Amino acid sequence: MKFGVQQIFQNFRSEISDAQMWEEEIALGVLADRLGFDDLWAVEHHFHDYAACPDNTQYLAYMAACTRRIALATGAVIVPWNDPVRVVEKISVLDHLSGGRMVLGLGRGLARREYRGFGIDMNESRERFDEAARMILDGLESGVVEGKGRFYPRPPTEIRPRPRGSFRERTYCIAMSPDSVEAAARLGAGMAIFSQAPWPQAAQSMDRYRELFTKQHARTPPPVLTCDFVVCDGDERRAAELARTHITAYLVTVFEHYELMSEHFKNARGYELYGSSVDLLREIGLAALAEQYVEVQAYGTPERIIEQLRARETIIGDYRFNGCFRFGGIAYDAAERSMQLFAEKVIPALR
Repeated sequence: MKFGVQQIFQNFRSEISDAQMWEEEIALGVLADRLGFDDLWAVEHHFHDYAACPDNTQYLAYMAACTRRIALATGAVIVPWNDPVRVVEKISVLDHLSGGRMVLGLGRGLARREYRGFGIDMNESRERFDEAARMILDGLESGVVEGKGRFYPRPPTEIRPRPRGSFRERTYCIAMSPDSVEAAARLGAGMAIFSQAPWPQAAQSMDRYRELFTKQHARTPPPVLTCDFVVCDGDERRAAELARTHITAYLVTVFEHYELMSEHFKNARGYELYGSSVDLLREIGLAALAEQYVEVQAYGTPERIIEQLRARETIIGDYRFNGCFRFGGIAYDAAERSMQLFAEKVIPALR
């Protein structure tokens, strides 16, 4: 099993300055390299303290110089918000700067506030993603970007520096909805999810992805990547208290940022799953949802987490694990201790 660190750059309720938040995220990124994690993933989000990292490629370029061995991953580039030529150029440069350590993560985006900020219609998101993602992957393979679609028409355009190597087996797509699962399989990309549903339910989406991938590509699908919000602590009671407090706080920001109980999803093309869930989410209520959400995350003592992750494998099969250690207002010192203990105890037991 491989282990990554997911960074979301959340300045919870703007409790500290953005400068301090960034300094602490950089420190955690450097620590991830030193502790032996395999990958460092950085999100792309805009306009809000929910996640204040508007350019993950810029951050990863800095981390390429601050680290020595860890793979550097966009988790993810939100394709509809970016020009595909610029994505290919940035990823090519990053791969050269890092000595071939880049991993490409692609996503479609879910927040209405962010689509509004870019002046892009959410109803176009699926078409924009499908058109641009193929241009990006083909461009990274050939060194030439070409677009014949509605949104990104472009004559063949050579990219310099030329891509250092193929991204065929180092690309992932965030796949939280059925059509995103299909898109990941179509592209031949790995499937990445944020842990949120009970694992038997999540396993159904993973099985669907593997089935589609195998039908469309002459190779075995890569292990699915799951991302948890992690609290690892030597004291069981303290770990549970930290997890319930901060994972729940993070979930509240998810509902606020994405407006998951809003009526607008019912009429948003390409987001039918979210639209069909609005009434159910309201009926269940945030408190009950938070209880379920916390329980699918990896938290507790190292021994409990090892047991959790082994049990997960029996349900979903082979997978990769990303852990986010800073979220929901958790103190930097607590996040640092959690990362260190996880690296010291959990990774060796499962790797």
